[in-house]
Amino acid sequence: MPNGGIIEIKVQEKKKGKLSICIIDQGTGIPSDRISTLGEPFYTTKEKGTGLGLMTCIRIIESHNGTFHISSELNKGTTVEITIPTITQPYIPIMIQLGDTSK
Repeated sequence: MPNGGIIEIKVQEKKKGKLSICIIDQGTGIPSDRISTLGEPFYTTKEKGTGLGLMTCIRIIESHNGTFHISSELNKGTTVEITIPTITQPYIPIMIQLGDTSK
C-alpha cells in the first residue's frame, strides 16, 4: 500500500467444521491477468524473488485440506481467504509438572 491504509484480518467459522481467515487490504489491487499466475512455481514480480513463497504457502494450506482464494479490484484492494478445517478431535488437556515435586 504505497499511500498507507488498513489491513484487516477477519477470522470466523464459515460453516460447520470450516474456519475462514480473510486478509483484506486497501492497496492498489492486482490485475486480473496476474491473479491466475499467483502461486505458480518461479512466478515473481520482485527483482530478487524466487517465486516459491506463495506456492509453498498454498501447498501447506492444501495439505491440511484447506483452500486459498484471492480476489482483487484495481485501486480498491485485495482479499485473500484461507479456509481450513477446524479440529476434529475433542480437546484433551495435557498437564505438565515442572520442577522438583518431592518437597
